[in-house]
Amino acid sequence: MTRSEVLSAKRIVVKVGSSSVSGDNAGQIDPLVDALAAAHARGAEVILVSSGAIATAIPFLELDGRPTDLATQQAAAAVGQNVLMWRYQTSLDRYGILAGQVLLTATDLEHSTPRSNAQRAMERLLGMRILPIVNENDTVATHEIRFGDNDRLAALVTELISADLLVLLSDVDALYTKPPSEPGAEPIALVPFDDDLASVELGDIGAAGVGTGGAGTKIAAARFAAAAGTPVLLTSTQNVSRALSGDEVGTWFAAAPRTAA
Repeated sequence: MTRSEVLSAKRIVVKVGSSSVSGDNAGQIDPLVDALAAAHARGAEVILVSSGAIATAIPFLELDGRPTDLATQQAAAAVGQNVLMWRYQTSLDRYGILAGQVLLTATDLEHSTPRSNAQRAMERLLGMRILPIVNENDTVATHEIRFGDNDRLAALVTELISADLLVLLSDVDALYTKPPSEPGAEPIALVPFDDDLASVELGDIGAAGVGTGGAGTKIAAARFAAAAGTPVLLTSTQNVSRALSGDEVGTWFAAAPRTAA
């Protein structure tokens, strides 16, 4: 698949980070849902992997910032997940689309029994034209709660359901040759499969204080999905509509050829 074939993708995983849908950026949920609904309307099966439960809970719990102790993180996740799903469903109601909540940990997809259960549930949700919204089960997670901002989970979900496309959204519009705030940083339009990106100087992608991911976790997730045969587009949340329309935005990670099952 190339960008020109994005419109024909039948199964699409979109991952959005905490900083893009919480706090002052909670208003981005409606435009994000607009783009997902447009893909859904043309017949695509759409899965949203959304971070943001803990960040969403911060103002409700009157916290000064992201909690650092595990118990408070878990409690915040329980509160924030409820609010986050309400916000998504309220927005999806404009299109008559029903969401289904799927809470996983990355390790769930690394063991056969929970992996099979998750795959069966996801396939059934998609078959019923329900839009699954996946998040890490932060209320029971341990080290995962502080790692990767769901980039790895999105790649694992992509592999689980053999998606045609993975879109990783962040605050930055593309992968750059160095942190985009530094002089001389240039966007990278295409990453061929097996490119080791040795010349890229990594920096964080995402607003400090609410997200946990960075450019490194996104590259690792993109490589994982691409190795499994799914191309990946990395761009900003503001560009999601253009990304799902096949426009030349962001960074495209070409996939390895899929082998016959």
